[in-house]
Amino acid sequence: MMEENEEQSHGQQADLSLKKGNYEEEEEEEGSFRLHVVTWNVATADPPDDVTSLLHLNSPKSPDVYVIGLQEVYAGPLRFVSDTVFDDRWSRLFMSTLAPRKYIKVSSIRLQGLLLLFFSKLDHVPFIRDIQATYTRTGMFGYWGNKGGVSIRLSFYGHTLCFLNCHLAAHMKYASERVDEFEYIMDTQTFECKKAPTIVDHRLVFWFGDLNFRIEDHGMHFVRSCINDQKYNLLWSKDQLTIMKKKEQILQEFDEGPLDFQPTYKFDLNSDTYDSSGKKRKPAWTDRILWRLRPKASLPDEQDGSGAGLDVKQLKQLEEDEEYPLKIRQDSYTSIMEYGISDHKPVVGIFTLELRKMYMTPLVRLQPEGDWSADIDSMVLYSPLQPFPSSTWDWIGLYKVGFTSVSDYITYTWVKDDEVAFNEEVIQVYVGKEEIPVRGGECVLCYYSSTLQCIIGISEPFKVHESKVAIEEGFVHEQINGLDKTTASEALWN
Repeated sequence: MMEENEEQSHGQQADLSLKKGNYEEEEEEEGSFRLHVVTWNVATADPPDDVTSLLHLNSPKSPDVYVIGLQEVYAGPLRFVSDTVFDDRWSRLFMSTLAPRKYIKVSSIRLQGLLLLFFSKLDHVPFIRDIQATYTRTGMFGYWGNKGGVSIRLSFYGHTLCFLNCHLAAHMKYASERVDEFEYIMDTQTFECKKAPTIVDHRLVFWFGDLNFRIEDHGMHFVRSCINDQKYNLLWSKDQLTIMKKKEQILQEFDEGPLDFQPTYKFDLNSDTYDSSGKKRKPAWTDRILWRLRPKASLPDEQDGSGAGLDVKQLKQLEEDEEYPLKIRQDSYTSIMEYGISDHKPVVGIFTLELRKMYMTPLVRLQPEGDWSADIDSMVLYSPLQPFPSSTWDWIGLYKVGFTSVSDYITYTWVKDDEVAFNEEVIQVYVGKEEIPVRGGECVLCYYSSTLQCIIGISEPFKVHESKVAIEEGFVHEQINGLDKTTASEALWN
């Protein structure tokens, strides 16, 4: 059987080489991408049954990327322990909703009640690299995670992006403390990335969350009258974030769309009525989405085109800005009023990124060899298209079409351990028949780079045939070696 595989591989090497040669011609260098950003303080509530409105699932324009930041996700001791082993209820809802639409969860991070999720269309996944996530506690002098910031940074077609979800100090009188917390988060979060070791080094930063800024001075009657008359602009000058932006340099670097929607806090549960309790808190735009496009490096003397006076880092940024432009436009900024499970309403920002791609080919091209079923051992063919830092911990996963995340594989094989043949063009990797699902189905193969912490190649969908042996023996239940899968998951992710 090995001889048959070798003969088939020679026939398919040409296919891989052809695809390698044609790939760049099929791709366009300039790209326009749609980002859907959500922030929502969910006040420890369980998720709603339907998130169609939250994710704009009925919109004619589907996003390329979803970024979802939640605050106050329930973190009681028993629930939090189970959430560290399994995905939390909110993550499961978003994954089950978006997976059938060909999105996968690329990365996530949680700090107590803070949760940040990054989803991408499958087509973009091999071009999302150098993924890292981190967190900073600010609540209870930094020892408790009820307040703070969680972030995900990555390279998107070569452009460095960072997404920061924050829950800052509450109450009207703590506006300065909120800015101090934000500055502390910005200063302390670092990444193992030479190109962008801090948040401000990234080409584009999104900052969002329950930032807790309030509306000063105006009385309750005036505020509610402005809201009822939809004269929101009369309240903008007393918004604490707007005020603090005039004083703080770090805030002035961030942009925000106009607050042309009613304040999102504080509501009675399951209603559109502002706080009717004894406290009667004044409405406020606590929930915000801002962004920062890295300022362009400028020459000390604009008439001198030599770049004299700039350090190496600034020169590289200047060259990148000119050769690979990146523009951002906000298309929508609004609240979603129909959700009543929390005393906050969710806020959604939709953006268009226009950029020139720094790379247009995946690092690896891979495909199955021949027919696959649980009756025979199988082979994966892969071909490196560009140099990348390969590792003994790299693996290739078999996934059902519609998988939810990197860890949602049927099985996987270690690339280096299971290589059976290779040359300069194509490498063969062995997959044992006992690892292949008996019932078969539509599947894809993904190459995961341990060093880059991401998927760097995805095959075209292919059919795994149902096991003839299992049918003959009357075996009808799908067998995916559940115990082995659990053990493998623990080995990979712990």
